[in-house]
Amino acid sequence: MPEQALYLKWRPLAYDDVVGQQHITRTLRNSLIRGRVRHAYLFSGPRGTGKTTTARLLAKAVNCTCDDPAARPCNACANCAAINEARFLDLIEIDAASHTGVDDVRELRDKIAFAPGEGSYKVYIIDEVHRFSGNAFDALLKTLEEPPDHAIFVLATTEIDKVPATIKSRCLQFEFRRVSLKELTERLSFIAESESLSIEPAALELIARQGAGSVRDSISLLDQIVTDPGESISLELTQNLLGTANSLQLRDFVDALAAEDVGRGIHLINAAIDGGSDPRQFGQQIVTFLRHVMLAQTASAELIEAAQEEQELYAELAQRFERGRLLKSIRAFNAAANQYTGGWQPQLALELALIEVAQAAETPPVPTAAAQPAATRRPQPRSQQTSAPDNAAAPAKSAAAGYERADASAPGEAPVYPVAKIQAGWIEILTQVHRYNRSIPPLLEHAHVRLIEGNRLILGVQTEIFQQKIADPKRSKVIEQAIFDLHEVKLRLEVRVVDGVLAPSETDAVEAAALEDPLVAAGKELGGVVDE
Repeated sequence: MPEQALYLKWRPLAYDDVVGQQHITRTLRNSLIRGRVRHAYLFSGPRGTGKTTTARLLAKAVNCTCDDPAARPCNACANCAAINEARFLDLIEIDAASHTGVDDVRELRDKIAFAPGEGSYKVYIIDEVHRFSGNAFDALLKTLEEPPDHAIFVLATTEIDKVPATIKSRCLQFEFRRVSLKELTERLSFIAESESLSIEPAALELIARQGAGSVRDSISLLDQIVTDPGESISLELTQNLLGTANSLQLRDFVDALAAEDVGRGIHLINAAIDGGSDPRQFGQQIVTFLRHVMLAQTASAELIEAAQEEQELYAELAQRFERGRLLKSIRAFNAAANQYTGGWQPQLALELALIEVAQAAETPPVPTAAAQPAATRRPQPRSQQTSAPDNAAAPAKSAAAGYERADASAPGEAPVYPVAKIQAGWIEILTQVHRYNRSIPPLLEHAHVRLIEGNRLILGVQTEIFQQKIADPKRSKVIEQAIFDLHEVKLRLEVRVVDGVLAPSETDAVEAAALEDPLVAAGKELGGVVDE
């Protein structure tokens, strides 16, 4: 016969054994002592926090034959023993996920009128009650409101928002909370000691952290790790079995993130994944670590459940992160961890999140009005402008008032600047343009960089409307100013209506520009072909 799972073997048999829900067990025990047991209860909260277990304890307590109400359930009488052995006929457990229809509720309603056969009460535990259909809830309403004196309903759910208000109003509600890390670790330590398991305290704490406040999940993880009861379980073995990165890898990665060292960060991600860490777990660990840094930065490191040395580390890292970049990092890695679905490049989502955060950090900061020269000062908000009938005119004029446009060079001249650099930095150019005039970047979404002839930057558009709007001198001057700010080269903007195919003259210019590239020139010397 297979051995019983640890979470079933160590399921609480008395109220004192329930972990982290004293606010509920105390109320239920006092109501039993005073004889104020209600006819319907609604238990809600995260999975694995004791909802169904507490419902069974309530069923035992109301049917216990012990003379002292404060000692119920006694786990010694016949009724308590029958419930512990799952053979008590007056305890009916219903899985709402597989009994969702109105006919199932009608059958329950027909049977509820029969008196209990063994105990004083018939207790109906309906698990995952939010899975009931609307008609099933309607059929349950009247019975739930006025059940027979011998019937008690206990509804349990992990999604309280899906339970209709009409059901909630007829029940006494209790909200179960996630169990704290300390309480989980103590419970796991007690089970490990009772099972004669040799396991490091740091490993137990890691298991409790991975359990995320769920007692059942934490005990199941402990059961998963214990393959040989006689084996000594270390922190390193636990990390390997759970697929988590070690604390040193995690600290090194966050240190690289704080230093904006993308190369080292990517190396650390690949080292963790190649070392057996699960990408989703590693992403969640990064988010948890960054959240602790955020708490240390915004409130206090004392809020973090960690050793004094770790709290000091979080406080030190909090000084190295700018608030906006820290928040963006948390969002980026949280999305990467939640959206991970496997694949042939498991670390890709984390790498993209790292690069995304790094790119945001590389965006040039917006200078203050006092530090900006008059030629590049940001326009005032609309509420402070005396008149702004055309957003493309007044802000553009103030943004580029001191910029002198370059005269256009003759056609066919060699480019004064590599077009590849303009294409690679086009997003940064749009960002700079946006600071001067918010109406221009949406127009530039319909344009693409074609080539550079001399000092003329040629943009291609598909319609004359966009050509006229972008080629407007006020707008062109702003775009040229933004390019000069970022690349320190004066280019003259020219907008052409194109069909996506390079003209012969443009093809020659592109080939000439390509030949100036050292890599292309080297390839040609070795016998390569520029264009096929």
